[in-house]
Amino acid sequence: MTFLHKSQALYAFLPPSCTMQVLEDKSCFLPARLASASYREAMPRPRKRQTGTAGPDRKKLSGKRTKTENSESTSVKLENSSLEMMTTFKNGGKNLSNYWLMKSEPESRLEKGIDMKFSIEDLKAQPKQTACWDGVRNYQARNFLRSMKLEDEAFFYHSNCKQPGIVGLMKIVKEAYPDHTQFEKSNPHYDPSSKEDDPKWSMVDVQFVRMMKRFIPLEELKTYHQAHKATGGPLKSMTLFTRQRLSVQPLTQEEFDFILSLEETEPS
Repeated sequence: MTFLHKSQALYAFLPPSCTMQVLEDKSCFLPARLASASYREAMPRPRKRQTGTAGPDRKKLSGKRTKTENSESTSVKLENSSLEMMTTFKNGGKNLSNYWLMKSEPESRLEKGIDMKFSIEDLKAQPKQTACWDGVRNYQARNFLRSMKLEDEAFFYHSNCKQPGIVGLMKIVKEAYPDHTQFEKSNPHYDPSSKEDDPKWSMVDVQFVRMMKRFIPLEELKTYHQAHKATGGPLKSMTLFTRQRLSVQPLTQEEFDFILSLEETEPS
């Protein structure tokens, strides 16, 4: 009869495919792949959950509907979080900006029997030239709405039309609060997953300030954007061209001031 050393006896019960390595204390054994530092480093680690905030109240205010985007997936929410951080750096470390570009459709388009049209002329026609900016259904655009402060300035941008571009100026006169259209079943912006005690979507109130001295078309802005990418000019990183589908976009003061200066010049 052959007698085995205790370490040899342990090896005898392991399958041939399982390679073992002896730890420094010589008293226990682990598969080599589990003992290696590279394997431990490759193991997935738990990820933190992203959370959002809700608007401060539920006041309902009648107003026209604005152009919106569809709700996005969780992965897009995470991407949006990163983009917001990038915007903060873009604005010198401040909490986003005090300047905005907000898009709306100036031409009629029916959706579920409701006209989505809301031009700057429609805003001027509202009582006190003030209306709620409702219907935003994109997480990053919603978060930008929630970042707005009283007296923030915004360009009114006509979109989804024959000649898109900047037509006027408005200001924020009420900070973010729950968008009532998310609870209206007959509304194109109804969201059955949103609850009144935990609303997903927010809106702000805007007030007309003035028309631009001249219309600033998208094509002109695009020309400057392309040139500034090469020269490092003010519009080199403008969100209008890096995140085209967002209906609510932040502007740096440099971008805002440059665009405002264009109304004093002849069209390029």
